[in-house]
Amino acid sequence: MPALDGTATMLVGRSEELRRFDSVIAGLGKDGVPAVVDIAADAGMGKSRLLSELCARARGLTVLRGRATEYERHTPFQTFTDAFADVDRALLDSDDVPEAAAPVLYGADSVHGAASGTGNRDRFGLYRAVTEVLSRLGERSGLVMALDDLHWADPASLELLDHLIRHRASGRVLLVVARRERQTPHSLAAALARGVDSGAVLRMPLRPLPEQDSIEALASDLPPGDASKIYESSEGNPLYLLSLLHAYRHGASSRGTTVRGHDDTASGVPSGLGSLLLDELTALTEAQRRTVEAVAVLGDHATPAMLSLTTGPTTAEELDDCIGALARRDLLRRGSDGRWTLRHPLLRALVYEHTPAPRRAEIHRGAADELARAGASAAERAHHVERSLVGWDPVSAAVLSEAAAQFADTAPATAAHLLQVVLRLMPEAPAHAQQRGDLTLARARALGVGGSLRESRDLLHTLISRSGPDDASLRGDAIALCAMMERHLGHSPEAIALLQRELVRSPGPEPRQAVSLGLALGMAALNTVSYPDVRDDIERTLATARSHGDLMGEVGALALGSLGEAYEGETEAARRFADAAAGLADGLTDPNLTELCESLVWLAWAEALLERYTDAERHADRGLDIARRSGQVHVMPHLLSSKAFVHLNTCRLPSALESAEEAESVARAIGSSDLLAFTLCFKALILLPHRPLGDTRALLTAEEAVAAAGGSRHWWASLAGCVLGHTALVSGDQYRAQDAILRAGGPELLGLQPSIRPGQLDTLVSTALAIGDVEQAARWAARAVEEADRMGLHGQRGAALRAEAALAQHQGDARAAAELFERAAQAYAPSGARLWEAYSLLLATVQAQAAGDRPRAVAMWERARRIADDGGARLLSDLAALVRPPAEEAPLAPTELDQLTAREWEIAELVAEGLSNQAIATKLYLSRRTVETHLSAIYRKTSVSSRSALASLMTRAALDRRA
Repeated sequence: MPALDGTATMLVGRSEELRRFDSVIAGLGKDGVPAVVDIAADAGMGKSRLLSELCARARGLTVLRGRATEYERHTPFQTFTDAFADVDRALLDSDDVPEAAAPVLYGADSVHGAASGTGNRDRFGLYRAVTEVLSRLGERSGLVMALDDLHWADPASLELLDHLIRHRASGRVLLVVARRERQTPHSLAAALARGVDSGAVLRMPLRPLPEQDSIEALASDLPPGDASKIYESSEGNPLYLLSLLHAYRHGASSRGTTVRGHDDTASGVPSGLGSLLLDELTALTEAQRRTVEAVAVLGDHATPAMLSLTTGPTTAEELDDCIGALARRDLLRRGSDGRWTLRHPLLRALVYEHTPAPRRAEIHRGAADELARAGASAAERAHHVERSLVGWDPVSAAVLSEAAAQFADTAPATAAHLLQVVLRLMPEAPAHAQQRGDLTLARARALGVGGSLRESRDLLHTLISRSGPDDASLRGDAIALCAMMERHLGHSPEAIALLQRELVRSPGPEPRQAVSLGLALGMAALNTVSYPDVRDDIERTLATARSHGDLMGEVGALALGSLGEAYEGETEAARRFADAAAGLADGLTDPNLTELCESLVWLAWAEALLERYTDAERHADRGLDIARRSGQVHVMPHLLSSKAFVHLNTCRLPSALESAEEAESVARAIGSSDLLAFTLCFKALILLPHRPLGDTRALLTAEEAVAAAGGSRHWWASLAGCVLGHTALVSGDQYRAQDAILRAGGPELLGLQPSIRPGQLDTLVSTALAIGDVEQAARWAARAVEEADRMGLHGQRGAALRAEAALAQHQGDARAAAELFERAAQAYAPSGARLWEAYSLLLATVQAQAAGDRPRAVAMWERARRIADDGGARLLSDLAALVRPPAEEAPLAPTELDQLTAREWEIAELVAEGLSNQAIATKLYLSRRTVETHLSAIYRKTSVSSRSALASLMTRAALDRRA
């Protein structure tokens, strides 16, 4: 009997798709070539068949294939684990493979160690580790990973795919995904759509097969009239067409014209196709049917040993006979790992749906029991335990609760689902009240971490409203978590009201929770630019922590107080709090700080605003290390953004962008628009100097930040407006820049934190001068000086000096302008704010030249260019090239080469010697990508476009030196 699955037939009508795929393979790993191919179509349209053909055409490349399965949608990373099963185990077990990737490489059972206290519990670190594994596999021979039926993928796999779209693996790595268009989850559709917009994803929708091609290839032996009717009935769906042809050839001559039902069944199978496929099962014996049912239910666990335990009272010989007969009918197929599967996911879905519910539960229960006897973890057993439940069972509930705890950090959506199953079946009895409350809080936390903020908040509201006098501890924890959810949803006023009401309750919360709630109140107030309103509350929180020996609470209150005072521009108070907080935090061990890791967020940001960049980075790094190991995802965007901010100011832009993009990824996963706006602000600020002159990515990112903030009244929304203003000014739109900043802060900028006003006033001075409003520019410059003097910080003073210099420049006093710009640069230098030092020096260079002071201009230009080149500030490097002081005498070498750094000159010489990029990388102990990055900079600076032209330029330079 011929197979009904298209993988066993010739490929018909897909020449255009093959051509596009071949084009991608030919350019794999090059700039502008997609990293993902997205095959989308309805059920039966030949996605799997096309996927097989594409894999076969990837000659010379490593090919990995994985498939999502309908009834394992809560098994984390199942799709990717299935693909990695094809990789040589010795390679995956080698030291070259990061241990953090284990939950993806080896499946659910590998999460046990992380849950029990070992390993890294940062799921975003896990995604980076998987990206590294893919890159290493791609380096060996190139890699194609094909993921089928992705519409059924578990949430963790979808989040990982989103990460891979945003942060593609390096080298020759291609992901090919296939999915049903109409059943695609919104998160997957959105991730792929963003990838299409960015050029990372090539969309490849499948259309119905052409009629003539289909009949010639598949039905040439039929009467033309019958063939046309069968094609019309199939509507060009390959699997449906093959099924109709099979039925016709086996005596159902009228079926091709009568079976037209295309309404989907529960599993998405067209009803007409379902009838045809189920008709195959009518000829099976009882033993064969039970075997098919067991394979459908067991899924990935359909091994010969497991089948022998779940097919009923049959001998090994009888089971072998059954399996052999089913394989000959092409109902069952055996994989390379010895597991049996039904020949097509649609057939599995139909068999699963038509297996009686008691029989399904019996098979799942037997599988769960056997896995338990074999010592499998709760995480691996959870799928079968869940599907075997028909009522409340404390033992099964314990397994699911344990599995949820194991999944909480790497797959929070699965954890939330398992806890929901337990809570749904748990009796509403007083004996279960405490357990129900604890599990509800755990589920709310998992929902929040997984990005379901509103569902988490609503669940917490219910829990809080139902808590009684004996639930004070649970209630306090729920309120603190609820306040966090409200903040992430942009509802800080609601969070403040909830916390204040709880703090004045009678009887009040016990001291530990009073401190926790007080800190949450302070954080919510910071978001709404109302820290002065809760300053007394923070003092009381600090006093409570000290009086009860709560050292972590004391660190938290000091750190939060420092950040609040720094926001308000109260520098001396902020320094006192920061000194005290750092002194305590540095003396505590990491396990102590794990309890309140957020205190390191507040301390790192306070130190960054106080321009203590070294201390800020040290505390941010320590906080990140603790957060990753303890699974505290909610603090990571703040810590990463503070680190990015430090690296931005100290002109380490590649690493700054890396931190900012990781912060963005976590914010998107959390699902908080406000948090996303916050992280995008810093990404835009970093992209602006990091990208070349004229690049629009920073402006586009700033616009997305403003859109994400929406109508929020948080200070993050104000920050987004200011960032948009800054990027618009650099883009040459002075009116938009001024409007954005004034909208964000109001006419007097009172809506902005005092700590950022001098910088915004500097930008406003430039906008006013550009549109001819000199009087307003002078007022803003004077205000900047006043605000900076009040705070007494070097960087704020530098911004004010730059504003004054812009006025002097506009008035034609080049000497005064040069002096002021140079003083601004000198103001930044003590704190290590090298980016702004370099920027101010370049502005000073122009004015020094205009004043006729060439030696001074040259000295400032050289330092600025060196800082910009070393720090990856391409915008400043381009600006330096434009304002370079003219030479006094002809140089010995072509002037273009003077712009090269020492490393770039070294690489250019090796190019002139004829070395390849890989050879250069090996010789200099660099990565190939680093060499390519340097070459791009060399080509830009020397205005050459090829290796041969660069070699000629270097040769002329060598001859000139010898002359």
